[in-house]
Amino acid sequence: MPPGTGDVQLSVSQNIPVTGAVIVSTPQDIALLDARKGAEMFRKVHVPVLGLVQNMSVFQCPKCKHETHIFGADGVRDLAKTLGLDVLGDIPLHVNIRETCDAGQPIVISQPQSDTAKAYLRIATEIVRRLPTPPA
Repeated sequence: MPPGTGDVQLSVSQNIPVTGAVIVSTPQDIALLDARKGAEMFRKVHVPVLGLVQNMSVFQCPKCKHETHIFGADGVRDLAKTLGLDVLGDIPLHVNIRETCDAGQPIVISQPQSDTAKAYLRIATEIVRRLPTPPA
């Protein structure tokens, strides 16, 4: 769902069976406010929060490989500790993510051995691991 805890988000979480929620946020303070509200909303409507994902966690210059934390470094980690949740992983800010998605070939398909694709796959594995086993 998009950011926020408005009527749409509340109605969806109350009227559609939801097995679990994953909160995705950049590490900047203003985004973390929405992430906190989202986690609190899901708890109020008894939807388990499976964990948090730190999006755009770091930018690595494609030329010199210098890493810059454009949106801050550990905001999602700090929020996770405060909320008693786990961080499922980090997604870097990388031009290949945008380029491959725009081309209709997400990075996990077009460049599955890349570090970026592996970050997505690790997060997906963590999410699946935390989901309850479906009834037989």
